Amino acid sequence: MSGDTIIELKNVGVRYRRKAGFMRNNAFWALHDVSFDLRHGETLGVIGRNGAGKSTLLRLLAGILAPDNGEVLRKTERVSLLALQAGFIPALSGRQNAILSGILLGLSKAEVEARMDEMVRFAELEQFIDEPVRTYSSGMRARLGFTVAFQADPDVLLIDEILGTGDASFREKSSKAMRDKIASDKTVVIVTHYPETILDLCDRIVWVNQGVTVEVGEPRTVVEHYQQSLKQGGMRA
Repeated sequence: MSGDTIIELKNVGVRYRRKAGFMRNNAFWALHDVSFDLRHGETLGVIGRNGAGKSTLLRLLAGILAPDNGEVLRKTERVSLLALQAGFIPALSGRQNAILSGILLGLSKAEVEARMDEMVRFAELEQFIDEPVRTYSSGMRARLGFTVAFQADPDVLLIDEILGTGDASFREKSSKAMRDKIASDKTVVIVTHYPETILDLCDRIVWVNQGVTVEVGEPRTVVEHYQQSLKQGGMRA
C-alpha cells in the first residue's frame, strides 16, 4: 500500500496579509504548525472545519505556495492540484479551457485533443463543451475540472472537495475513477467534508484545526475524534 516518504512537512506555517485600513496590513496565519509525511502509493485524507487551512495546505503541497516557517521536503515535483474551477478562463469555451488546463498539467496539446471526445462524454458536457465557461453551472465546471485533471499522470494527485460536487450519478462516477486511480498505486491527497469518502478511500487521515495538526492516523479513529470535537465544541464542519 504505502512506501517511502515523498513529501514531508516539518512545523510548516503559511502567512497571508490582510488589509486593516489605509497603509496598514495584518498578518494572518492560515497554517502555523503543521507536520506530517506523505508516502508513495497511499491515499491521505485531510479533514477540518471551514477555515482550518485545508485548501492552503493543498496549495503548499502543490508547490503553489512557499512556507513562511518550517520546511517542505520533496522527493517529487510532479504534483497536480484538482480544485473546483482552478485556472479556468470564463470567456473561453470548455474545450479551450480543457486544452489549456491539460497543457498546464503536463500534457501536450495533441494528447488533450486526442482524448477530448472521451473527456466530453465523461464530463457529460456534449451539448456545452463549445460554450463559454462563464455560462456553466458550478457542477459543470467541477465535472470539466475533474475530467481534465484526471487525464494527467502526476506522481501525486491533490483533490480539493471535488468528489462531493455535482449530482449523485457523477459523484458515483468520479468516486469509481478515484478508486481505479488509487488501485493503480497512485499517491492521492483528498480534502473533503464527507466522512464516508474519507473512510471509504483513505489509508490515513490528517486532522487540521486553526492551522495546526491535531492528529494523524487511522481513518476511523481520527474521524471519530474529529466528530466528537464538533459535538463537544459546537463546531461546524
